[in-house]
Amino acid sequence: MALNLERQLTFAANTGTLIPLPKVLTIPHLDLNLGTLAAFTWGGLYVLLEPVAGTILALICLGGAAVTNTALSENPTLTNRIAIGVHVVCWLLQFLGHGAFEGRAPALLDNLAQAIFLAPLFVWLELLFKFGYRRELQDRVRKAVQVEIAKFRQKKSGAAKNGKAQ
Repeated sequence: MALNLERQLTFAANTGTLIPLPKVLTIPHLDLNLGTLAAFTWGGLYVLLEPVAGTILALICLGGAAVTNTALSENPTLTNRIAIGVHVVCWLLQFLGHGAFEGRAPALLDNLAQAIFLAPLFVWLELLFKFGYRRELQDRVRKAVQVEIAKFRQKKSGAAKNGKAQ
């Protein structure tokens, strides 16, 4: 879900050009609509947080915005139908996946900003870690996650002992 930004940005691309620019400053298929501005915002954040992986993800975001803008200009009805369907299915799968595999709610319910801005970078880094990217970062994150999981389990078992349902 998180890596398919072209579909996620389709809704935002419907805004039309918000900031008209002279033709020489316009990048093809990247009119400054809400989707393109979101891609620049997310991409910039990712570059600041993790320069190498963030730059690649920023380019993926901008590419997704360009593809979505193109699809929207060619067939807006079909693009919107696909976007709505993918959006609904992905949200359902996210809640189902978190419930089935993690046994807890998605981060969206804990921290909305983190879920919206950082979740795509998290998924991207998880993929890069599989290929050996920044092993030291992966090890530090894995250790911190184990600490958080232990806290969560301790809190959950403590609540169960007190008769409180979670």
